[in-house]
Amino acid sequence: MTAKIAYDEVEVGTELPAGTFPVTRATLIRYAGASGDFNPIHWNEKFAVEVGLPDVIAHGMFTMAEAIRVVTDWAGDPAAVVEYGVRFTKPVVVPDDGVGAVIEVSAKVAAKLDDRQVRVDLTATSAGQKVLGMSRAVVRLA
Repeated sequence: MTAKIAYDEVEVGTELPAGTFPVTRATLIRYAGASGDFNPIHWNEKFAVEVGLPDVIAHGMFTMAEAIRVVTDWAGDPAAVVEYGVRFTKPVVVPDDGVGAVIEVSAKVAAKLDDRQVRVDLTATSAGQKVLGMSRAVVRLA
């Protein structure tokens, strides 16, 4: 597959379609099984509170993966992402209330680079808090 978005049709400031990603305790258990990360801060409320967290929190790598979906969906090809990095700024707190949490992601093209690549800056929030900082992806377009 290749990116479906043409480099020549993208300008600095182009906004990508935003994404909203629900997270429940069940989501975290499934992710723990897939990733092998069974740290109890991601599923055991009592343990999470004992170590100073407000409640169970989502895995950082899960949060990162949900955020990049905005870019891969836009590009039309996950392999179009050639570089991706974030700083974890706040945890995504996931209460056991039947609703859980929501990660909201917006993104825009911040720079056009050489070799048909663009830098996309992402903003990810949950409960009104920015959960990822310096979230950037380099994407090779068609």
